[in-house]
Amino acid sequence: MPLAEQPLARVRLFTRPGCHLCDDARELVRRVCAEAGAEWAEVDVDLPGPGGVSLREEYGELVPVVEVDGVRQGYWRIDEDRVRSALTGRSRRS
Repeated sequence: MPLAEQPLARVRLFTRPGCHLCDDARELVRRVCAEAGAEWAEVDVDLPGPGGVSLREEYGELVPVVEVDGVRQGYWRIDEDRVRSALTGRSRRS
């Protein structure tokens, strides 16, 4: 589903087909969002975004990328605790 047509979601997972890290991230996001009762949407970076803008340039080398409320929480190997903390409003300290 094109990004412009997707319902508002707190979590966005940017992926591409055939990406094994994306498969892992999808399961992580599905699980964490189910626990938190949060909506999430998956965005294929190889498809045109709103207005035909290419997401491939911004996200292509980083997929999977997870954003919560528009803030990037991770890429490549996603940290489950970081996503969970972002959803629950708890800040993560380094």
